[in-house]
Amino acid sequence: MEKLDLSQLDNEEKALEIRYVIAKYIRYWPCYVLFIAIFLIATFLFHRYTVDEYEVSGSMMIKTNTSPEARILDRSNIFSTGLNLENDILRLRSKGLAREALKKLHFDVEYYAKTNIKAIELYDRSPIRIEVDWDHFQIADVPIQIEILSENTFKLTEEEVSLMDFNSAMAAGDESIYNKTYTFGEEIETTKSKFIVHLVNPGRTSEALLFMLRNPSSLEDVYSRAVQVSLQNEYSSVLRLSTTTKVVEKGRDYINALMESYIDFDLSEKNKIQENTLAFIEEQLGLLEDSLQQKERELQDFKVENKLLDVSAEFSNILGKMNNLDEMSAEIDYQLEYFEQIRSYMEQKSKDFSDVIAPSVIGVPDPLLNGLIQTLVTLSQDRRKLLATVNDNHPEVLKIDVQMEKVQDALFENVVNLIQNTKQKKRSIQRDILVYDAEFATLPESESEYSGIFREFKLRESLYTYLLEKRAEAGIAMASNVSDNAILDAARRGTLIFPKKQQNYGLAILLGLLLPFGFVVVRDIFDDTIKDQRDLKKHFMIPQLGIVGYSLKDTNKVVLDFPKSAIAESFRSLRSAITYLASGKDTKMILVTSSVSGEGKTFTSMNLASAMALGSQKTVVVGGDLRRPKLASYFGESDRVGLSTYLIGKVEAEEIVIASSYENLWFVPSGIIPPNPAELLQTPKLTEFLDYLRSRFDVVIFDTPPMGLVSETIDLMRLFDINLYVVRQNYTVKNHLVMINDLFNNKQVKNVYGVFNGIVNSGYHYEGYNYGYGNTYLYSQNNKYMYNYYGDDLENKRKKIKKSKRNIMERLRKLFKVK
Repeated sequence: MEKLDLSQLDNEEKALEIRYVIAKYIRYWPCYVLFIAIFLIATFLFHRYTVDEYEVSGSMMIKTNTSPEARILDRSNIFSTGLNLENDILRLRSKGLAREALKKLHFDVEYYAKTNIKAIELYDRSPIRIEVDWDHFQIADVPIQIEILSENTFKLTEEEVSLMDFNSAMAAGDESIYNKTYTFGEEIETTKSKFIVHLVNPGRTSEALLFMLRNPSSLEDVYSRAVQVSLQNEYSSVLRLSTTTKVVEKGRDYINALMESYIDFDLSEKNKIQENTLAFIEEQLGLLEDSLQQKERELQDFKVENKLLDVSAEFSNILGKMNNLDEMSAEIDYQLEYFEQIRSYMEQKSKDFSDVIAPSVIGVPDPLLNGLIQTLVTLSQDRRKLLATVNDNHPEVLKIDVQMEKVQDALFENVVNLIQNTKQKKRSIQRDILVYDAEFATLPESESEYSGIFREFKLRESLYTYLLEKRAEAGIAMASNVSDNAILDAARRGTLIFPKKQQNYGLAILLGLLLPFGFVVVRDIFDDTIKDQRDLKKHFMIPQLGIVGYSLKDTNKVVLDFPKSAIAESFRSLRSAITYLASGKDTKMILVTSSVSGEGKTFTSMNLASAMALGSQKTVVVGGDLRRPKLASYFGESDRVGLSTYLIGKVEAEEIVIASSYENLWFVPSGIIPPNPAELLQTPKLTEFLDYLRSRFDVVIFDTPPMGLVSETIDLMRLFDINLYVVRQNYTVKNHLVMINDLFNNKQVKNVYGVFNGIVNSGYHYEGYNYGYGNTYLYSQNNKYMYNYYGDDLENKRKKIKKSKRNIMERLRKLFKVK
């Protein structure tokens, strides 16, 4: 025997469950479509009335300039890569650098096109340009409307807040300039304003524009915070600069100007030494030039007065040696003056060495001194850059201070040794000069005096020539100097970051789906009523005998008044099932009950009796609900005489059984409402009355009170062959079915069957469960038999469906209405 694969059955059950859930919620597709359309329209309007924001970025390469000398002196930094760009990042975000960048741009005036949708900043596309005198008092951050009257004239007016509200708490503007006609190029000056308006594009004279003056100081604060600086790569020294802007061109120009300003700042720091050197040389040249001219005149005058045309070879030899010694002495004095200046810097323990002149410029070829001074100057520059953004107590500043102290100590010791050695060298040269002076004294007096004047002239001439050479070298070095940093990628294009249109449209579609879906899910969670047959099967243990659709008719006698309707066919199906169950009974005794009032007991009893009567069976329907009688009203009769009056012995059984206007159909009204309905239904007279009905009718249908509210119904159920328990869709609460389930499981009641009433045509089907007016005869709406059988009823149904589709809001209200 082949074994049954239970896992396969489980998988099929899971698949069925998934399809059931999908089918359950997909029927609300009009809600999803409506909400998606609403959110898409809202997103479109949001995009239309929102000013786009873009991200503009550029990158630049930063050279780390930690010198080897500093790393050797700072043992903690020997094996470091020197890759620390925090100082450069702080500098790029400083207000000082923002100020330098803004000087290159025209951001102090903003130009806007006046539109009814949103404010559009024109920037460099503005037909006007305003020149502002910021040395004069100006009212800033106030929009001013300008109307171009012609190519020569314009008028200024106060901006209308309803068009473009820059600030709800805007300060008052300069009212003295409003509603006046001005000429382009004319200086507009009041106590609160001073500016000139230029027309740069005469072809756009018909446009109405707005402009607003922006204080440079406030711009520095805004743009210094607007720039984001980050590392392009963890292991590189490339910085990425980005900013968010509403005008791509404006953000692009600022990022490029900021990078250029940083390079200019770095270059100016490098050129500061050359500038100080040139200033020192210029000062010395000025002093030497006067003394050189004076000695030149003295030399010429002396030669004329003493008629000296030439000197002897011996005189020239001694004079040449003495001149060489004098030049060496002057050069040593020059070096001593430089060494003394360096020592004074060291003794002051200064932190700023930007004015220190490099030894190579003075002509000191000491490599150790040159390296120490270069390291000290570099550290001083780094410290000055850092102090532009942080205070003296910052850890990076303190670290540089420690390095500078070590370099200063080494430099001071080196300078002291150089001073001592240079002084000793000078004393040796002075001794040689005295020896040659003694030899020179033996020459004639006139030649000796001439030699003294000539020596001083040659000394100043050689020193002047030396300084000219050094000035030229310093000028060439300054002209050829370039920044170590470089712009890697200039800012060019912007990336839209707000609003993110594709993302917003996707979010709109998602919200359009989730909101109604979430509402339906939450509603289902908190709605504890029976929703469909699958839900009924889970919570109702009693076998289901039939289902009845929701009636849209104006009458409760649907089977009698509309025998071709779908509901009438469902009651015929119920009749067939009951006939099968009670096939051995001469008289079919049927009781109809439910959990609470309003679930359709009387409606079911009435129409089931009608279906039985149409089947040529003598049928009587009894109004057994003595508390809330309704059956008599269905037949247009009163309850003055009925079951209650019989049970109290005032009338006979024949008097309360009333024939209806329909063939084979009788009914028994409930009668007047008694004070003790439970006791009356438990009297022996009820059994006698039921025996009376059994002997005269083929079908007896007893409409009882709700089982969940009264107690007598349980006792009545034992007297009948078939007990129908009515459950209504979207009405019957799941907890109300607990009682009948317990009674059925404990076998306290038998022959109980369920009738699912009030099924709404929800328009979806699931695995054999027809969630419409489902019955076994409704195979297809295109079935010719069905169309001919139901006739006008189907046509009316189609018309109502079309009408409901036109009124989609009403359908939504019904769908989302919590029962």
